[in-house]
Amino acid sequence: MSVTIKDIAKLAGVSHTTVSRALNNSPLIQEETKERIRLIAEQLDYTPNYSAKSLVLDRSYNLGLFFTTLSKGTSAGFFYEAIRGVNSVIQDRYQLIVKGIDDYTSFHSITRKSFDGIIIVSQSDDDQAIIDHIAAKGIPLVVLNRPVTTSGVLNVLSDEEQGAFLAGSYLIEQGHTRIALIEGRQGFKSAQNRKDGFERAMEHHRIQVPQAYRIPGLYDLESGHQAMQQFLTLKVRPTAVFCCNDEMALGAMKAVSEAGLQVPQDMSVVGFDDTVFAAYVTPALTTVRRPIEQISKEGAVRLLGNIENKQHETEQLLLKTELIVRESVRSLSI
Repeated sequence: MSVTIKDIAKLAGVSHTTVSRALNNSPLIQEETKERIRLIAEQLDYTPNYSAKSLVLDRSYNLGLFFTTLSKGTSAGFFYEAIRGVNSVIQDRYQLIVKGIDDYTSFHSITRKSFDGIIIVSQSDDDQAIIDHIAAKGIPLVVLNRPVTTSGVLNVLSDEEQGAFLAGSYLIEQGHTRIALIEGRQGFKSAQNRKDGFERAMEHHRIQVPQAYRIPGLYDLESGHQAMQQFLTLKVRPTAVFCCNDEMALGAMKAVSEAGLQVPQDMSVVGFDDTVFAAYVTPALTTVRRPIEQISKEGAVRLLGNIENKQHETEQLLLKTELIVRESVRSLSI
């Protein structure tokens, strides 16, 4: 017979309501009591019965984690770190439902009965329709990655434009003046922010970037590979390439190697995101660290607080990006 909340309550000498609140990390319960109840639950090998809890407390115990898309432009590293960040916060208190927004033909199934709260990892202005729907339904909502002004929505994002500015400026400081750009996926806000930051760095240092040095990418390995192949056919090649994410940078580095050349001796490469493989490729990739996992954690913590306190705060949290210098850029200044 499975262990119930009442069994834990009897051993702990508290009410079953106190046990429920403690296991859901309610701020109404003292930390000492929470820890004692968690220890008893662990010893009894207690497993939450989400269906029963939902009926009693009128909650679904489902949290939605929605991405703009799961098939186009969402890199594996970005996807993994976002899920890991959220999951590390919610642990076993909620069931996490991961969806692509572009999979929905209508939003009628997204209700307070189906989700206690939702996190949207937004990359496109087109996501505003689902954001407005969720907000209108009164479902606690956090939007990550893209700035929004919707009332009652928590917003957590990183300063991507400044990160790209740092990357472009670093290449110039290393003596590069022929600098190319592999852009992100068209229509994604992150792509525009990174392009804007790069261009601001070029303008600040009075560096001209010809049209031949600008190629659109798709945030994947193949588009980075193809873009670098095009750069290598130019009569006057760039000496450095800024890629708007690490996957395109990795594809670009492969194209350099296939051409019988080397990074960074013949071509310097900089990425963006600092995904898990960036430090382990050869040469290790110089990139901009965007704290995806931290952004996701911050969003999840704030969402759970709003669910518990039944609040709908309007707040924006901006996290810094950081240039991580490794081995993929050659200095021409020496």
